[in-house]
This record gives sequence, structure tokens and C-alpha cells, in this order.
Amino acid sequence: MVANKIIPYNKHLKPIARELRKNMTPCEQLIWKKIRRKSLGLEFHRQVPILNYIVDFYCHEIGLVIEIDGSVHDPNFLEDAERQGKMEKYGLRFLRFSNDEVLNNMENVLVTIRNYIEENT
Repeated sequence: MVANKIIPYNKHLKPIARELRKNMTPCEQLIWKKIRRKSLGLEFHRQVPILNYIVDFYCHEIGLVIEIDGSVHDPNFLEDAERQGKMEKYGLRFLRFSNDEVLNNMENVLVTIRNYIEENT
């Protein structure tokens, strides 16, 4: 189980993560409003340093990373896949959503997250 496993992180990323929390994208803000304060039964954190990366949202209890892929990620597909692979070696699992999905199909995004949580708790 991931919850008891300590995953290393680059301590130099903490101030960057703090800044990212202050300046979330509109889509990150929309998701955050839906998953914060244990609204889905588990606690999520935003802009979390893991290894040498910062993930959008992370639930320690089940090792779930949620990433919102906007246009910034499109040219970096291979880089995103590589970083995801490195984190998956620590038992983390990913759910990825596009900005379009968040903006135009939030209910489906939330159903997907809820279903993952139900299957993994």
C-alpha cells in the first residue's frame, strides 16, 4: 500500500509548489473546488512535489495523482510519460484529464475519480 511508503521529493521544489498553489490555472481551480476538504471521502493535496516533479493533485491515502493536461502539456507528451513512469515505480497511479474535459464534462471527470476511489479503498 502506498499510504505507508515514503516517496522522496526534491525539497527545492517546495517554494515552487507554493507559488503554483497561489497561481492555479482555471481548470485546476475548478477541479480543486470539487475535490478539496475530503468532498470525495479522501484528502487531496494540490501542487505536490514528488521525486523531482510537481503533480497537480495527490491523494496520499491511495497513491493517486490527478493531472490536468492543458496546452502546456501537449508538446511535452513524452516527458510527461517518462515522469509518470518514474512515479509509477513507487506505486503511484494516475488519472489524467484534459482542460477540455474539465471545462466541458466535469461530471464525467468526477465520476471517473469517484469510481477510481471506490475501486481502490
